[in-house]
Formats: sequence, C-alpha cells, structure tokens
Amino acid sequence: MRGFLKRLDSNSTKSFRIIILSFLIMILTGALLLMLPIASRDRTVTSFADTLFTAVSATCVTGLIVQDTATHWSAFGQAVIITLIQVGGMGVITIGLTIVRASGKRIGMWQRSTMQESISAPQLGGIIKLTGFILKTSAIIELVGALLLMPVFIPEFGVGKGIWYSFFHSISAFCNAGFDLMGCREKFSSLTTFNDNIYLNCVIMMLIIVGGIGFLTWHDIGEHKFNIRRYSLQSKIILITSLVLIVLPAVYMFFLEYGGLPMKSRVISSLFQSVTTRTAGFNTTDLDKMDDTGKLVMIFLMIIGGSPGSTAGGMKTTTFAVLFMASAAVFGRRKDVQCMGRRLPEEAVRNAGAVLFMYMALFLVSGIAISRIESIPLITCLFETGSAVGTVGLTLGITTKLSLASKIMLMLLMFFGRVGGLTLIYAALPSNENQVSRLPLEKISVG
Repeated sequence: MRGFLKRLDSNSTKSFRIIILSFLIMILTGALLLMLPIASRDRTVTSFADTLFTAVSATCVTGLIVQDTATHWSAFGQAVIITLIQVGGMGVITIGLTIVRASGKRIGMWQRSTMQESISAPQLGGIIKLTGFILKTSAIIELVGALLLMPVFIPEFGVGKGIWYSFFHSISAFCNAGFDLMGCREKFSSLTTFNDNIYLNCVIMMLIIVGGIGFLTWHDIGEHKFNIRRYSLQSKIILITSLVLIVLPAVYMFFLEYGGLPMKSRVISSLFQSVTTRTAGFNTTDLDKMDDTGKLVMIFLMIIGGSPGSTAGGMKTTTFAVLFMASAAVFGRRKDVQCMGRRLPEEAVRNAGAVLFMYMALFLVSGIAISRIESIPLITCLFETGSAVGTVGLTLGITTKLSLASKIMLMLLMFFGRVGGLTLIYAALPSNENQVSRLPLEKISVG
C-alpha cells in the first residue's frame, strides 16, 4: 500500500512538472517564431526580450504588451500570438493530449492524471469525455463570438480584415487574454474607440464571462441546464461569487468613477470595466483618469481573477469565497466552514490561505521593487504587478517604458499567475502526506 501511494505521489509531482515544462516550451517556441523577420511588419528581427515578453503574455493569456499588436506584428506574427493565446487559454496539456488521442494512440493513466491537473478536474473518471466537451464547446463559443463581431468589424475594416479581426478578438476575449488589433486606429488604445458601441461591449463581455467561469461550470450547465440545485457546490460558488464581483464593482464605478459621462456611456463603461478587470484586460476608458481608490478596487479585482479550470488567471473566485466563508465561520464561532448545507474540507481552507499569501507577497514585493527601480509612483507599479500576477493585461501605460529587470519580474508574475502557485510549489517540493508521525500540539494566540 505504501509503495502504491509513493508511486501515486510521484506521478502527481511529475504531472505538475510536465504542465510547467509544456508552458515553458510553448513560450520559447513562440518567442523564437516572433523573432523571425516575417513576424514583423517591417520585416526586421524583433529583439528576444520583446518577443519573449510577448510570448509569455500571450501564452499566459495576460495582455501586457511592449509592441503594439496591430502595427508592429505582421499577419504571421499576429497568427503566432493568437495561437499562443488559444493554446495557453485551453491548456497546453489538454490540447496536446487531445491531438495524441486523435492520432489513434492510447492515453494511459499518467496522461489522464496530467489532463486532470491541467483543467482542475475533481476526479480522474470521465476525463477524456470532459476534455472533448471542453474543446468542442470552446470552438462553438469562439465561432459564435466571431460571427457576432463581424457586423461591427466588416463594415469598419472590409471583408477580409473584418473576418480576421472578428476571430482574433473572439478568441482573445474568450481566453481572457486582452490582446487587440485596435492599434490601427491609435497605438495601445485597446477598445477605447468603441466605448459607445453597446453591441460590441456586450459581445466582448459575454465572451469574457463565459471563458472565465470555468470548464467544469460549463459542464454542469450543459448537463443540468437550469436545474441549479443539481449543480456541484463549486459551480454554485463560482456563479454566485462571479455575479457579486461583477455587480458590486459596477455599482461603485457607476456612482464614483464615471459620474461625468452621459448615462448610456456611464452604464456600459461601469459594467465593462467591472467584467474585464477580473482577468480579461480590454479597456474602453482611460484608466489614468481614475482616482487612487478606483485603481485599488481594480487591483483587488485583478488579483482575484477568474474561476478554477477556466481560461482566466488570478488567485480564483473560489479562493476568495473560501476565505470569506472561513472568516464567517470564525466570526460565528463555528468549528467548521460551511456553505449551502455542506462542510468544506480543511485542506481547501489551508490552500486558500496559502494562495492568498503567495499572491499578496509576490504582488507587493514586485510592485515595491519596480517602484524603486523605475522611480514610478507605487500605486502605478502595484497596478502593473496586480495586472501581471492576475493575468489581466490592464496597464496605466508604463509597460513599454520599463527596464529589462522590471520586465523580467512581470514575466515571472504572469507565468506564476497562469500556471498557478500551488502547481509550482507541488512541482518543486516533495509531498509529506504519507508521514505517519505528528509533532506535539501547542496552542498559540492569533488576532
């Protein structure tokens, strides 16, 4: 029995390492392809530092850029970027092993375990069927998103370019990447020139939300339709938390940030920024005009991010919800953390606390370091590091001005935010779950 557990633990650790290695290989391949002269519009070689940053941002579905996507990269370069976004958003392992399966080769237990870790599935059983559902559903959603965007982009840019723009932005929005091609109007402008286009805003928001709630939540919705009672507890928590994190910030922005806009623009801008801030990275307004309170609210949302097993990054909505419920249990002097008639495992609470600590430590330390290195106000740097570790892509305009050292920190934060802190820790450190002895217990005072 002990030998079996040891092998199981070894396979689990190996899965985490394969996930990390796959992302690294994808990033390096993308960076080298983007260095080719054919990848840039002027047919020159782009520096490795810039291509690596772009490849990390695309594969980790972040959206921070050092070169304007529309004006610097050629059609080939843009195709490389959107491919990195697609594979990074869906998971390198998920797509890779699905290709293996399509070739007729057998997928063993270890490969299935790796796929389970890649999409955060709760169990190994049915993983192949679940992966197939994810890929088919994603393709359908991205196709529908592109078709819905065509009435906007084709009249604006012509048939060929309009179709390309529609697919590019549909994939980018669904994968919560935030890359855009609107630099053809004004460099680094994102969707600000479409601020009053309610139709476009609604389509992009729909794609962001669907991509950010997680593959397992889709599966619950697809299987049980509107019978919410039959959803898993995780799906219920994700849907409720996501709704709260969309509505409350939108109300705040409506009354305190966008009060000077006309009513139509005020409503759509408030809702769009609330949706996009939690990991998508598009923006329709000038973020520099927000006051520091508004920026702090956005930083908070960026760090939370999307949901587990989704195309989004961040510390995840479930982590935030578990921490909230753990606090409620302490305040209510309850022994167990409870939710909707269920008791949450202690492991979930410990993991949530560890994830929060890792994200806050990296976000704060990196922000302070960049502020000292670049002599930039701290709130601006914290916004940038929050955007990177949450794989959001929003910026106050400093990304292109940063030194190499600061860009390296941002790349590490983006990688950490996409792969996941626990994945990196589990890959690096051996498990101690099988130890039979425990140290003596001694209580300490907290709080």
